[in-house]
Amino acid sequence: MNKLLKWVGSILGIYVVLVLIFETVYLGHFQPSFEEGGIPMLDIVTTDDSGDLNKRRLARFESSEGHVYVSAHHWTRGWYHELVANPEVSVEIDGVAANYVAVNVEGDEFDRVAAEYPLPFVAQFLMGFPPTRDIVRLDPALN
Repeated sequence: MNKLLKWVGSILGIYVVLVLIFETVYLGHFQPSFEEGGIPMLDIVTTDDSGDLNKRRLARFESSEGHVYVSAHHWTRGWYHELVANPEVSVEIDGVAANYVAVNVEGDEFDRVAAEYPLPFVAQFLMGFPPTRDIVRLDPALN
């Protein structure tokens, strides 16, 4: 029994390390684009508490009504907290930059969008089964 617990503990430890590497190094540092795999991306610039601008590459999805959404579905979500604190952001989609206002999605809209764009099991596994996701709609800013 003791040997089994050591094996399970070792496998769990290796899994935690792989999740940390995937989340912090691969996604956080390298910020890869998954457009070659059919996942549309955008670059978003948020503002932190000290007024510094932070650029982040995120996957995007669009509803049939033409709304653009991003999802905070990782353990690390500093960009999301910056966006909630200061919802006026700059976004570049397909090489075109524009200003947007971020709106947290809740209720029926959240349920509809989450059902339309579920997180695949493989993605959840690689991210260490992250906490409940938050979805944000990016509305064009009125200049």
